[in-house]
Amino acid sequence: MDTSPQDATMRAQELQRSWYGEPLGDLFRRLIGDLGLNQSRLAGVLGLSAPMLSQLMSGQRAKIGNPAVAQRLQALQELAGQVADGSLTAVQAAARMAEIRQSEGSSLLATGHSTSSGERLPPARRVVREIQSLLRSVASAEEITQAADSLAPDHPQLAEFLRVYGAGRTDDAVSHFEAHQD
Repeated sequence: MDTSPQDATMRAQELQRSWYGEPLGDLFRRLIGDLGLNQSRLAGVLGLSAPMLSQLMSGQRAKIGNPAVAQRLQALQELAGQVADGSLTAVQAAARMAEIRQSEGSSLLATGHSTSSGERLPPARRVVREIQSLLRSVASAEEITQAADSLAPDHPQLAEFLRVYGAGRTDDAVSHFEAHQD
C-alpha cells in the first residue's frame, strides 16, 4: 500500500514529536526566532547542510542521524532558554553559538561549561541533555517506555532511569539526576 507524500510527512512529524518533543520544523523556527538566526546560519551551527535542515523542517526526513548534531541541537535549545530568561546577552549567545558550532559532541563526564564570561554553569542540565540525546538517538520515547516496562519487574531502577531520561521531561530528569548525586 502506497502512502501519499502528505501521509509520509505527517508520520515523520509524529516521529519527530516522539523523539524531540515536537516537530523539528516548529523547533527550528523557534530557535531561528529566539536566537536571531536564518535557516542557513542555523544549519551551519548545527553542522547540517541547508538541504538537510530543510528536509527535517518539512518532514521529508524524520530523524537527525548524527549524535553530534543532536547534541548541538540540545545545546542550542538550552542557549535559547538562557537568552529568554536574560541570563545571557545576545553577544554572549553569539559567542556561545560559535563554540557550539565547533563542538564535536561532548563527554558525559564534563564537569561544567564555561560561558564566554568565564562563569561555570552547573553540569546537571548539560549531562541530562546529553543522556537524553543519546537515548533518543537510538529509540523513540515510546520504544524506551516499552523497554522500561519490560525491565521493571526485574530491574526497577533501570526502568525508572529509562522512563525519566528517555521519555520524560528535562526538568524531571535534572531533579532525578541531582537527587542521585553524592
